[in-house]
Amino acid sequence: MPAKDRSLKNRSSRRDFLCGCAAAVAATALPAPLLASGKDPAAALLTRAIPSTGERLPIVGLGTNAYSVTDPAEIAKRQAVVARMVELGARVIDTAHAYGDSELVVGRILQELQARDRVFLATKTPIQGELTDPAQIVAEAFRRLGTDTIDLLQIHNMHGTAELMPALRRLKDERRIRYIGATTSRDEQYPDLLAALRTHPLDFIQVDYSIDNRNAATALLPAAADKGVAVLVNMPFGGRRDGNLLRKLGDRSLPAWAGELGANTWAEFLLKYVVSHPAVTCAIPGTTSVTNVETNLRAASGALPDEAMRARMEAYWDSLAA
Repeated sequence: MPAKDRSLKNRSSRRDFLCGCAAAVAATALPAPLLASGKDPAAALLTRAIPSTGERLPIVGLGTNAYSVTDPAEIAKRQAVVARMVELGARVIDTAHAYGDSELVVGRILQELQARDRVFLATKTPIQGELTDPAQIVAEAFRRLGTDTIDLLQIHNMHGTAELMPALRRLKDERRIRYIGATTSRDEQYPDLLAALRTHPLDFIQVDYSIDNRNAATALLPAAADKGVAVLVNMPFGGRRDGNLLRKLGDRSLPAWAGELGANTWAEFLLKYVVSHPAVTCAIPGTTSVTNVETNLRAASGALPDEAMRARMEAYWDSLAA
């Protein structure tokens, strides 16, 4: 197929997808309890400042790697999650061009909820495919998200950092994007991300970090703190290297002393460990469940472990694998 015809076909399929999203959202109402809750499960969310500006963000947000869906019921589930998250005061939503049609779904959900001004919207540049021109890349991000401003645009997995950084800086100067970042989720890219921290005026980095994957704390997190760069944490419940920690735990009981943290579930325990690191600005666990987003946000309130408690948590966790 000629390139021109292929481009027209892609645009047509995107239009069809957006129309499908709109129909799905219109056809499926949110359950009433989501918009008429009693006591908030996550009252008084803790916040951290973005070092470059002082703007404060709640310390737990939402990752949307699983938001590339077209089924009306599945779209409605994700809309319910975003609605509840915003209702409880959380703000950070992270997505990416590489997550299939997640940007389209997130953009449509925010439009239908009229919630764009209540969220801190982060996305990432492509890591492969036809988009190679920086101007085309950023135009596509704005189009897919249906917004005129992106709060945080991140270079995804260090792909094309040198080529894209000038365009991102220009967009920031033009106030089309508010913050610039770079991401990784693999140890082998840590040296490149450290180099980017030293070379480019980044506002954010995003990195994998969990109680079972503490490698980022060796150099990356201290470097971000030293440079005054905010940190988003992906895969706080584990990921490629260590697997899903909640599944690994199964029905194992929490240690009795978890109550000292106000942690009533393993999800709260694991998230409180991650967000208690002083360099971490916000963790972005992915979920498509309202119950899970409520649980995750409970970790963003109440006590956080101090240095001694963090060491205790690490020792306990390591003992489980011994």
